[in-house]
Amino acid sequence: MSDDASKTAPGGSMAGRRLEGKVGLVTGGASGIGASTCRLFAGEGASVVIADIDEALGREVEAEIVGAGGDATFLQLDVSDEDAWVSVIGDTVRRYGRLDVVVNNAGMSGAQSRAVVEDTGLDIWNRVMGVNSTGVFLGTKHAIPEMRKAGGGSVINVSSIYGIVGSKGGTVYHASKGAVRAFTKAAAVQYAPEGIRVNTVCPGFADTEMTRGLHAQPGVREYRESVTPLGRLGQPDDIAWGIVYLASDEARFVTGCDLIIDGGMTAQ
Repeated sequence: MSDDASKTAPGGSMAGRRLEGKVGLVTGGASGIGASTCRLFAGEGASVVIADIDEALGREVEAEIVGAGGDATFLQLDVSDEDAWVSVIGDTVRRYGRLDVVVNNAGMSGAQSRAVVEDTGLDIWNRVMGVNSTGVFLGTKHAIPEMRKAGGGSVINVSSIYGIVGSKGGTVYHASKGAVRAFTKAAAVQYAPEGIRVNTVCPGFADTEMTRGLHAQPGVREYRESVTPLGRLGQPDDIAWGIVYLASDEARFVTGCDLIIDGGMTAQ
């Protein structure tokens, strides 16, 4: 084992330096899957921009990574705001000189987004679509020119198994995550000639800040564990390691794919 491979990365993983020299921007980076991704990216040698609407939590993740010897910067971002995207990507390139990876992870759910079709209001439809779908479009759109300058890059869009299958509720959440998958395939084909790879990660049922309230409701956790063949809920790192793979040069021949990380749930 090399000296580098034996070092402990921020977050407690073993650093293999798989992202050495890369600059990555992670939306929703202040918590859950996004925060785990930021920690693992830094541990693998990347400079990381933690982009999130929540400044307090984002600063905590920034301090944790920097304190562990990594390179991280927090930038506040509302992913549904195009001007904010232009500003954040500009700040990233001014600080680090390039942009190699964008992880469009920011997302929202909630009780209203879990309604059936007839009970879904247009206001919540537009709000969830604005974050979960439009945010992915804007992040990809404004990353591409900088990746072109860098000679290529990797865009990783976080969808969901609920972008693949239906359920008894969640109309707008399903629609927004399905849109991410279709958009990703279009972008992958369009920008493959320039060495810009675009892929999705589709998490299954996972324990994150976003799902904590739902999983606390009677029977929800037990049901989700029962329909997951591996018998447990995913943890943020379970998903984040898949994102590391797609960001790395190990995935240089991978574009337009859905990396499903769901404990076997959709294999049934």
